[in-house]
Amino acid sequence: MKNLAIALLLLLATLASCSDGSTAPPAPEQVDTIPMLVTQIKKCARLYSAEYQLHKIVTHEDQMKLRGSFMAKEFNITLPLGDRKIAIPMDATLKAYVDFSTFSDKNVHRRGKKIEITLPDPKVELTSSKINHAEIKKQVSLLRTSFSDAEMANYEKQGRAAILNDVPKLGIIEMARANAANTLIPMLVNMGFQEADITITFRKQFSNSDLPKLLDTKSLAR
Repeated sequence: MKNLAIALLLLLATLASCSDGSTAPPAPEQVDTIPMLVTQIKKCARLYSAEYQLHKIVTHEDQMKLRGSFMAKEFNITLPLGDRKIAIPMDATLKAYVDFSTFSDKNVHRRGKKIEITLPDPKVELTSSKINHAEIKKQVSLLRTSFSDAEMANYEKQGRAAILNDVPKLGIIEMARANAANTLIPMLVNMGFQEADITITFRKQFSNSDLPKLLDTKSLAR
């Protein structure tokens, strides 16, 4: 009888430990990876993600003309031996970059296991340009003076502008997006995301009419 009483007490103690009043160990708190992700991406700062080496020949031609009037009649005469021609070979480096300095959690959209990163708008700049002076071709007539340093500098500036005008033909914006994705996806995979669940995109599909807004025109002032 004594043994039965002891057994009942042990059973009651076991049931009490499994009652709703017991305190279960707390579930581990899920870590929010978004702030960490934003911090890591901002470290990329200005990410240069596409580059083109370009060669362009800038040409210019002008003629000396004599304009005036004689006996109430206007005249405009091209003078013989009064023309000038020049061909200036130019090498340039064109780069596209994504500036992450303003990147924030607004650029990150997470739905369960899936995550989408919206990149800041890309920019395109002319990082360097150089005239190959040894290969400049000039033709200056006897009545004309040679091209001045100021004129040469102006033609180089025109050449840089012409190169930037060719940006829509290069596909450099799409290349910038693809290369930025190749940089960011491994970072996301290291944080635990599956590559199939990661989407990297721009806020819109840029058209040729958008490209002038994406040009870093500071390079033209050099």
